[in-house]
Amino acid sequence: MIQFDKEILSNGLTVLVHQDFSSPLVAMNILYKAGARDEHPDKTGFAHLFEHLMFGGSINIPSYDEPLQKAGGDNNAFTSNDFTNYYLTIPANNIETAFWLESDRMLSLAFNEKSLEVQRNVVVEEFKQRYLNQPYGDAWLQLRPLAYKVHPYQWATIGKDISHIENASLDDVKMFFNKYYLPNNAILCLSGAITTNEALALCKKWFQPIAAGKNIQRNIPVEPQQNEKRIKNIESHVPVNALYKAYHCCARNDADFYATDILTDVLSRGKSSRLYTKLVKEQKLFSNLNMYMLGEIDKSMVVADGKINPGITHQEAEDALTFECNTLIKQSVEMQELQKIKQQVEAGIIFGEMGIANKALNLCYYEMLGNAADVNQQAQKYLDVTTDMLMQTAKQIFNENNASTLYYHAIQS
Repeated sequence: MIQFDKEILSNGLTVLVHQDFSSPLVAMNILYKAGARDEHPDKTGFAHLFEHLMFGGSINIPSYDEPLQKAGGDNNAFTSNDFTNYYLTIPANNIETAFWLESDRMLSLAFNEKSLEVQRNVVVEEFKQRYLNQPYGDAWLQLRPLAYKVHPYQWATIGKDISHIENASLDDVKMFFNKYYLPNNAILCLSGAITTNEALALCKKWFQPIAAGKNIQRNIPVEPQQNEKRIKNIESHVPVNALYKAYHCCARNDADFYATDILTDVLSRGKSSRLYTKLVKEQKLFSNLNMYMLGEIDKSMVVADGKINPGITHQEAEDALTFECNTLIKQSVEMQELQKIKQQVEAGIIFGEMGIANKALNLCYYEMLGNAADVNQQAQKYLDVTTDMLMQTAKQIFNENNASTLYYHAIQS
């Protein structure tokens, strides 16, 4: 059970505090509700670009990392389709350094052509190295627009096209920042060796003077139901043929989220899972094969991806995958198998709540979903999943008219 206190400041910043004096450290997590789904279709990759720009210094503090490191802290960030997350850990006696740094870049991030050019070049190079010049690197650039036709999940966090970042102007960047990087669009959590009174006093000192922005009115288009199977063939200089298959599934707050997550675990969690045992080990159709749920806020995807062994056709590999998925529609998962998965999931949740940084992130994440207190209910919701729930969920997902498939064909050079 994660105990915490919550207060919303006058400028709309949501503050969560979890006291844990088991170590002399404090984790600060700031979640901005700005992800790839908030971008304009012609100007994508901006949330990820800001992950880099936010470390480029503010007007008053030209170097973010230097003072933090001198205070004994470390930090990082990541971007998703739904939000961008910044986090740091620092000795409790130096916590005000963290407040100084984070509040200043929320108030007055440095915007200049030099900083933008540096970070833009970094992101463009990342786009090339990770997505364009790496085997199978463009899989998500191909799969997302195949599966999504109107929802902004149709592009990856890196962006739809490299030109969107290359052509990003200073005005474009300022507009994105002034809309989303505001106290009323952020959740701040402090976890560790700090009292609630001290944390709230520092939040009011450093963050409350920052003016709130306009309330964000999101009008994200709803992806229509897919009613036909979609296939795309790609020829590329990759080592072996590969298969990527995506099924539409529930949103993060839907009732069947937990059953969907366990469903993918039954199929693909570890080397005793069904897909590994049947298709990798016994039938030797794939050299590796994974299935997982993306778990995004809006209607998301269950994805299977695997490298196909030589001599096996895409159709043979996909047919075998489909057969194993359909087995879950026709036959109940045995209680022993389900119980094993539940124990693994529960252990993972308990282990993940041991560190203050993870607790800070989880509290912010569940607050974004609607209620930070729900973090304490997630294990029970997995334990409540039944075999009947798994069969019903499998029927909804594993329909070929609900599937989008990439066939990667290896070109022999």
